Amino acid sequence: MRKLIPFLLFFILISAILSAEKKPQGYLVIIGGGDRPETIMKRILELGGPKPKILIIPNASSEPAETGERLKKEFSELGGQNIHVFMGDREKANHDEYISQFADFNIVFFSGGDQSRLTKDLLGTKLLAMIKRVYERGGVISGTSAGAAVMSQIMITGDERKNKDTANPFCLIEAGNVVTAEGFGFLDRVIIDQHFIKRKRLNRLISLVMENPSKLGIGIDESTAIVVYPHQIFEVIGESQVVVFDANKSTGLRKNEKDKIGAHNILMHVLLPGEKFDLKKRKVVKGS
Repeated sequence: MRKLIPFLLFFILISAILSAEKKPQGYLVIIGGGDRPETIMKRILELGGPKPKILIIPNASSEPAETGERLKKEFSELGGQNIHVFMGDREKANHDEYISQFADFNIVFFSGGDQSRLTKDLLGTKLLAMIKRVYERGGVISGTSAGAAVMSQIMITGDERKNKDTANPFCLIEAGNVVTAEGFGFLDRVIIDQHFIKRKRLNRLISLVMENPSKLGIGIDESTAIVVYPHQIFEVIGESQVVVFDANKSTGLRKNEKDKIGAHNILMHVLLPGEKFDLKKRKVVKGS
């Protein structure tokens, strides 16, 4: 038994090292949609380091070519120089020769639009695997609106199962109403929502947090972003607020015969620009 101890310790050490190597070293800049203040876009460029290579992916847009060129111009006017717009579908996203040109890029930006278009074109592709490697080695992954929704593993699609009144969307706090799908999973502890305060989207995020109490609900307002650092603390930047719901330690979680859901002691944080939140410890960082 004593002879086995050194081998066991060695195995544990190697496992710990390999586990640490898999932790992403990069940054996420997740924008809630709407107008993009220069402060947010400049932060993306700053995090990308000197002379960053930028890949814009406009697939969520109904007009990807026009959206891609607008974003290219926006980054260029702020000092970005090496900028490429991905124009393609799943076939190109799985083409080794085509995507190899992006292997050393260190900023990736997903446009707004419909997040389901984005996952349809990229989920499970070699291009998305390459983008995740960019994140793992220290690059910047950013997106706005639909490009924000795809960041979490559980992705809000924008559709409802029960409420069919399009003039009054997400008027329910009810089980089984909010339609979700698989997102890109850069964050697995949270569910991201966008345009949050501007479009009064509290009901749908509260519903999902009660249905998935292990996940934090993060609602990012327009013209506002969170910057997620490698140590899994995020900072709020921009012009408005970020709302965080936490039902992990709630009590009395229940559903009645009409699928109305309830719970007690759900935590809610409303964060202003400059404030920080620890995703691992699920609490506001004091002194921020």
